Amino acid sequence: MKGVRRVPRSFYARDPREVAPELLNKVLVCGSRSGRIVETEAYVGDIDPGAHSYRGKTPRTEVMFGKPGRLYVYLSYGMHWCCNPVCGPVGTGWAVLIRAVEPMLGLDEMRPLRPKARRDVDLTNGPGKLTQALGITDVHNGADLVTDDRNVWIGDDRTPPPHDPVVTTRIGFGKNPARDYPWRWFVPDNPYVSRRAGAR
Repeated sequence: MKGVRRVPRSFYARDPREVAPELLNKVLVCGSRSGRIVETEAYVGDIDPGAHSYRGKTPRTEVMFGKPGRLYVYLSYGMHWCCNPVCGPVGTGWAVLIRAVEPMLGLDEMRPLRPKARRDVDLTNGPGKLTQALGITDVHNGADLVTDDRNVWIGDDRTPPPHDPVVTTRIGFGKNPARDYPWRWFVPDNPYVSRRAGAR
C-alpha cells in the first residue's frame, strides 16, 4: 500500500496495555484487503485470568510466548478465527486482540466472504467478522507481521491514534474476574466498533 510503512518490531515489544490503544488507526493488511483498526483489547499473560496464556505455554498458545510482532490466531467458540499481535518480551504470553476494523481496500472481495452482512458496516465490526472479511485463518498463526512472511502485516499511514480513546472493560467474560479489567479501547464515534456498552 502506497504511503503505508510496516510497524517495527520495537512497537510490539512493550506491555499490551500500551500497545493496544496505540494500535488504533493503524492499518491491518492481508493480501489486497485492508482495514483501519478501530477497537482493541489487551491480554496480559500470567496476571490476566482472561488470557489464553494465563496458565502457561501450551501447544495452542506457543505463538503467544514467542517474539513480539508475530500473529496469534485462534478459533473462538469453534466458529470464528481471531487475530492477536504478540507483544512484550519473549516468554510473557502477552498479546492484543484486534476486535474491529474499518474497511479501506478490497470491499468487493470482502462482501462475498461475509454473505450475512446486510450492510458494509457489518463486514468487519467484530473480531470474527474482520478475519472472515480479510481472509485471516489458522494459516496465518505465527505469521511475522514485521517481515510479511504470509502476506499479512500491520502498517502506519501516519494517522495518529485518537487522543482520547474510549476505555471500557473487555467483552464476553461472564463471571471471570478479568471481566472488570478496563483493557479495551476504541475510536470514539466510529460506526465499525463492535459494542459501545461499558464506557468509562
